[in-house]
This record gives sequence, structure tokens and C-alpha cells, in this order.
Amino acid sequence: MVKHIVLWDFVEGLSRDEKNEAAKKMASLLEPIRDLVPGAVEIQVVQNQLSSSNRDIALISTFETLDALMTYQNHPAHVEAGKYVRSVTCNRSCMDYEFASIPKTAPLNQTV
Repeated sequence: MVKHIVLWDFVEGLSRDEKNEAAKKMASLLEPIRDLVPGAVEIQVVQNQLSSSNRDIALISTFETLDALMTYQNHPAHVEAGKYVRSVTCNRSCMDYEFASIPKTAPLNQTV
């Protein structure tokens, strides 16, 4: 499994309402790509809501393989979404890492 995390700040000059609208649009452009890319497990856009954070918005996504992540990054819908994202964000940071998938366990009241 591969985790792909991207963090941004919004560009200077956006009001709180404009930031909220930009976050909604980013989510509407990026999250549906999960259904277009084989091996995409999760794609979620989250907006900073805690004062302990030092970035405005994040993309948190999970892929079954590194190849699936590469397919996502080159997918036309992602390329198109990136045009909008770059117009409203700055200071991009990214971290990708591999991890072993966690086996699903049976509920406590059920035997495996």
C-alpha cells in the first residue's frame, strides 16, 4: 500500500468564504478520481480546522501500489484538477510512503 499526502496553503488574499469554496471545489475535483483509477483506495481533501495545524488544506490518499499512484498522478482528471489547485494554493509539500496493509479483523462477537 502507498500513502500519498499533500499539504498546501491557500494563496494570499482569499477570504475565509473563498477558502471554503476553494476547498469544496478541490474535493469535488480530486475525490471522484478514486473511482477512475484502478488501485485507488481513498482520496480525501481535508481543510485545516485546528489551530495546531500549520497548513490550510491537505490531500490524503491511499493506493494499492506505487503503479496505481503513478497512474493517478498522470490521469487526465488529476492533471486537469491540478490546474485549479495550483491557482488557489501555494507552498506545496508532499510525502509518499509504503506500508503493509492491515488485515481486517472479525468483530469481537464473531470468530475468525
